[in-house]
Amino acid sequence: MADQRRGPSIYDVAQRAQVSHQTVSRVLNDYAGIRPATRERVLEAIRELGYRRSVAARTLATSRTRSIGVLTPATAGFGPVSTLLAVEHAVRAAGYRPLVTSVVPEPDAVRAGVEFLLDHAVEALVAITPYRVMVAELEGLELPFLTLQGGGEGLDAVSVDQSAAIDALVDHLRALGHTAIQHIAGPAGYIEADLRRDAFERSARERGLPLLPVLAGDWTADAGYALAASLDPRATAVVAGNDQMALGVVHGLADRGVRVPEDVSVTGFDDIPEAAHSLPPLTTAHQDFAEIGRRAVARLVARLDGASAPPLEAVAPRLVVRRSTAAPRA
Repeated sequence: MADQRRGPSIYDVAQRAQVSHQTVSRVLNDYAGIRPATRERVLEAIRELGYRRSVAARTLATSRTRSIGVLTPATAGFGPVSTLLAVEHAVRAAGYRPLVTSVVPEPDAVRAGVEFLLDHAVEALVAITPYRVMVAELEGLELPFLTLQGGGEGLDAVSVDQSAAIDALVDHLRALGHTAIQHIAGPAGYIEADLRRDAFERSARERGLPLLPVLAGDWTADAGYALAASLDPRATAVVAGNDQMALGVVHGLADRGVRVPEDVSVTGFDDIPEAAHSLPPLTTAHQDFAEIGRRAVARLVARLDGASAPPLEAVAPRLVVRRSTAAPRA
């Protein structure tokens, strides 16, 4: 049954007609190839439910809106926010209008966010998808779209090469003489946290390093501070899953009388602005969010304009060496 507190949605129509919401969208936009019986079932469901499309959506079949939807998680995290700003700038630079909506990482919220953008006749969609649940709700979407901030799980995606960044951090520490390196991962279910954890464990195995227990945080400096007390006593270096946790580790170690980098070297990931001004300044992997935004929008605009899309390649990270890493004590 449709929620009586709002008008019926495209998903309500799909449920009533026993078809996918993509099929409903194709019927509404008068796509060819829909079987007559299916079309009539969808139209009947529309009449029964009293479904009404927005004015913007009704114009989609006859004119271009030159708008690109941006679906982003409702979070103040550095990565998603930086990516959002980069995408908005790139969309405007390409002569399109960005329409942004944020959602919590829950299936119903993601579906509602997608429907909101479709009802406003976006021609394409950029989805900033750090959570697996967000990716799952995008599969089968019937308009040009791609995902960012997480590898895309097999979908059309633009992201930083997470494995290359972790390899660069591990190789930097190995070159300094570290062999006992411990990883602090981000939260489970967060795609980039899982990618970095998997990359670290692979990198350690390939380089013959001992696999110390992986600790799990929640991306915050508070988590890093608390986990500093749980570091393996054998560890001479830490690869934190992001800069905020790394800064918390530095603080937590200092409060325990452990010096960075004299006693333990610490690295981060992202290269947030504060990383250059911590004490000591933080060695980290830089993510070029502006380049991610440019590549994503260029690929979508090419598809909309019927041009050849640029190749889908991961954005190369950059190792930034500062004073939080040094050779281990003899």
